[in-house]
Amino acid sequence: MTKLKNDLFIKACKRQPVERTPVWMMRQAGRFLPEYRAIREKIDFLTLCKTPELASEVTIQPVDIVGVDAAIIFSDILVIPEAMGMNLELIESKGPVFEKPIRSEADFYELNNIEPFTDLKFVLDAVSLTKKELNNRVPLIGFSGSPWTLLTYMVEGRSSKNFLNVKSMLYNNPKLVHTILDKLASVVADYLSAKLEAGADAVQIFDTWGGVLSQKDFKEFSLNYIAKIIANIKRDDQPVIVFAKGVHHSLKEIVKAGADVVGLDWTMELNKARSEMNDKAAIQGNMDPTMLFANNKVIKEEVKRILNSYGNGSGHIFNLGHGILPTTDPDKVKAFVNYVKEESVKYHFVQPHTIR
Repeated sequence: MTKLKNDLFIKACKRQPVERTPVWMMRQAGRFLPEYRAIREKIDFLTLCKTPELASEVTIQPVDIVGVDAAIIFSDILVIPEAMGMNLELIESKGPVFEKPIRSEADFYELNNIEPFTDLKFVLDAVSLTKKELNNRVPLIGFSGSPWTLLTYMVEGRSSKNFLNVKSMLYNNPKLVHTILDKLASVVADYLSAKLEAGADAVQIFDTWGGVLSQKDFKEFSLNYIAKIIANIKRDDQPVIVFAKGVHHSLKEIVKAGADVVGLDWTMELNKARSEMNDKAAIQGNMDPTMLFANNKVIKEEVKRILNSYGNGSGHIFNLGHGILPTTDPDKVKAFVNYVKEESVKYHFVQPHTIR
């Protein structure tokens, strides 16, 4: 494998010494960049996801324009249920909508079995093409939703505030929920393995809705299946990141499930999380995305505060505590990335070389 020119992100994932803290942002591929919006004016979201050349272009844009230390492939977590036969509409102003949600065993058994290299070939082609176009400048991250998060959309049919349908199914028919989650865990493990085979340098599992479950239910209906995925990913030593939003109570358990990196939302303090995990996994996060609407002085102070909260040494990947918001000013983002690069050097004890 050809050596990465900027391997700070991979080294930090493995808690190896680095000369500064690497930085990237969830949902950085698109949304806030005018260059992305120019493409989106001509093409709908799902078509963009399914056109490898364009998906690759928007994946690379933030590397070129903002200077982040990793790229994340442009796609959507819901390409999995769509490939399984669920008709999906993705409207940015409304979010995802499934025409016919899963509400019964009969609905579930209508779903197709899928093979990533056939049914999700467009994603894997985008990964391969992006890896080639990046020319090893920075690592490439592949991702998937967790089984629980995928299930919430498949059962609710859209974004939800109270998750009534999926929780009703969970409490009234837990056997069916476990059957679906087990199936999704197998699909996700194969999908992430395929992304690594296609050239991804790391993978991230998004459990966006893990925090809507009680601690007991999170372990039973989410974490157990994340652990199954991690155990079944075919990989060499590529890192696996787990981002479970709102899950303050199970950081140690996420590490035990096999996560190399634990992503934190902005409501957690890095020093407490680092202490709780006993430096057994790297930490990714965790600035509030709305902080990028503040003035530059406030942004810089928050960057300094978060770096100080983590403290000295490697094992920290600077990120937002959730996805970047579409109306964020790109100039603020560039300033934020530069502040992390400049301010983080003092927390590391490796002689800097050519990486900026």
